Amino acid sequence: MVKGSDPSYLKSLNSRQLEAVLHYGSPLLILAGAGSGKTRVITTKIAYLVDQQQFDPRCILAVTFTNKAAKEMKQRAVALAPEAGEVMIRTFHSFGAWLLRRNASLIGLSPYFTICDEQDSLSLLKSAVKDKLPGELTGSDARRQRKEFLHCINRAKDCCLGPDDDLRSLSHHEDLPEVYRAYQRYLQRSGNVDFGDLIMRSVQLLQDNPEVKKRISQRFRVVLVDEYQDSNIAQFHLLDELYDKSNYICVVGDEDQSIYRFRGAEMENILNFDRTFPGTMVIRLEENYRSTGNILAAAGSVVKNNRRRLGKNLWTRKGEGARILMVHLEDQEHEARFCSDLLKDGGYGNTAILYRMNFQSRSFETLFNRLEIPYRVVGTLRFYEREEVKDALAYLVLLLNPNNIVAFARAIGKPRRGVGEKSLDKIKAVSRDHGMDLLAAGKTALDSLRGRGAGGAEQFLSLMDHLGERLDKSKPALLIKEVITKSGLYDHYRERDLAEGSSRLSNLEELVSALSEYPAGREGLSRYLEDISLNSSDEDPYETTPRVTLITVHNTKGLEFERVIITGLEEGVFPLYSGLEESAFPDEEELEEERRLFYVAITRARERLVLITCATRKIFGRERWQTPSVFLDEVPAEIMDVYGQKSVEEELPLGCGVFHEQYGSGIITRKWMQGSEPMVVVRFENGRSARFCLNYTPLERIAMDDWS
Repeated sequence: MVKGSDPSYLKSLNSRQLEAVLHYGSPLLILAGAGSGKTRVITTKIAYLVDQQQFDPRCILAVTFTNKAAKEMKQRAVALAPEAGEVMIRTFHSFGAWLLRRNASLIGLSPYFTICDEQDSLSLLKSAVKDKLPGELTGSDARRQRKEFLHCINRAKDCCLGPDDDLRSLSHHEDLPEVYRAYQRYLQRSGNVDFGDLIMRSVQLLQDNPEVKKRISQRFRVVLVDEYQDSNIAQFHLLDELYDKSNYICVVGDEDQSIYRFRGAEMENILNFDRTFPGTMVIRLEENYRSTGNILAAAGSVVKNNRRRLGKNLWTRKGEGARILMVHLEDQEHEARFCSDLLKDGGYGNTAILYRMNFQSRSFETLFNRLEIPYRVVGTLRFYEREEVKDALAYLVLLLNPNNIVAFARAIGKPRRGVGEKSLDKIKAVSRDHGMDLLAAGKTALDSLRGRGAGGAEQFLSLMDHLGERLDKSKPALLIKEVITKSGLYDHYRERDLAEGSSRLSNLEELVSALSEYPAGREGLSRYLEDISLNSSDEDPYETTPRVTLITVHNTKGLEFERVIITGLEEGVFPLYSGLEESAFPDEEELEEERRLFYVAITRARERLVLITCATRKIFGRERWQTPSVFLDEVPAEIMDVYGQKSVEEELPLGCGVFHEQYGSGIITRKWMQGSEPMVVVRFENGRSARFCLNYTPLERIAMDDWS
């Protein structure tokens, strides 16, 4: 029951939002359409439970997928109810790390374990499979196969599958189970976990330890999940373990925005939620606060063509707004020029240019540089992925976990001290044979090292001893300062900056600033390393200059812009699918995901939407003749203005029926450019195929029924 009168923050909600906030008891699925205020609903629900329903904030768990989203959720909940500051609001992976650290002894880990990123995992995998790859695989071939194995291992963990499970649905490579097993042993022995482990091992922990499961389920009486359509199988299992039928579960998501299948997201989680959790109530949030009526009409008209959806009808009070602009252009250079002309109004900061694949940014970057149009490309190398930053942090990682093989190899090898592969192998052998951590093994192995490597290893180990003595008393910022200056990294990167004109030292200085906010001792350093391991934001908080945003559609999730320009709307580009040369009909599940991606792209726009298709496009060095995207035919013509005209070749897409006066009815089976001439191959009813140049051969488009 509500304690006292309704708080003021409930009065700003619409009727459906209010219903979702007040609901309690049975499982709840909130289907939140794009721009429908889902973040407001979930944060208000947290505040309401704490402020009005008298829930202990420590018994509420809210999980989402990015640190940025978790931080925003926390800030907004606290603004409504200060007590909400004690609610646990984390990403799935951060919650997994919290759970494993609290119960590390039960799974054979130190509570100070470190979390491997992709490069660390590849290094571990390289060591684990050194003798397991075929002898003829060397250099780039071996690196490629290691990446393939790691991808399969990551997918297996997303599906909660171990090396002894049936992995044939992920890969038919007969060595995958053995490689996975070796990698996992190496990971365990080094005291590390990877991102997949944070979820999968949390599930295993709860399944294998009923007393832990009972304690955690009793602690978290309310479990809230944001962006549930992006959850994978392992995350579903974790949620299922947390739910004991006596606590309350509520998930928020939009199946129409499920676009991460390639990362392991399982849309069946949201489609089958009401069957998995009996008694589920479903509330649809359909009033959109972001986009105009025409933009929503386009989005709804497109996505309704998908069969696998629960369904929503978005609407807005903003009015119809501007009509959508449909643009037909010659090629990607004209595409870039058209966009630059639109930007003459100076609306840089309010405009995003969206594309399906990263290579499409090239023509925009080239032209914008020449015209001095300010822009930013979202998705460039993040701060904590930069070489110099990872080099410095390796020392701190090693302080907390002296068994971390990846950090040890990186720290002792940068800057170069003459410690090569053979010396490293000797130290690792001592560690393995005598059960020592790597720093202790290094000291034991010193007598067996020769030449410059012996002196370099001794200096390194002496520095680590010095840092270790200060670990429990010094602030992380002071430790990293000592690492940078006393290790030789400062001199190393100063020389690199002078030689390359780079600013790597500035990044190291920024690293000191980042660490300054954390308290002294092992706990402060551990918290910092976990924060950066789980941080997925690549936004630059210091960026103030208005710039055009160049961004892939996948990266726009959660963003919005006044004006959105969606480029490359052609078959094989957007939608992107394999086998275009052989067939005009992609896999249905693949096409539906691409359509959801187009829906996401459309709904990023607040006021203006521009759709661009080109007649030709240079892809991977080859000029291709393009067919307009099938999605363009799904946007209602009555809400669009058209710039440019379809060329004859655009009117005759791959797979369409045609009529030739001499040969009769047929179907276009191939299309390509021969120089500047559009060419097609047509297979006719009598089985004969013929090649034509469209500029000189009249072909009439007909319905498929006319000749089939």
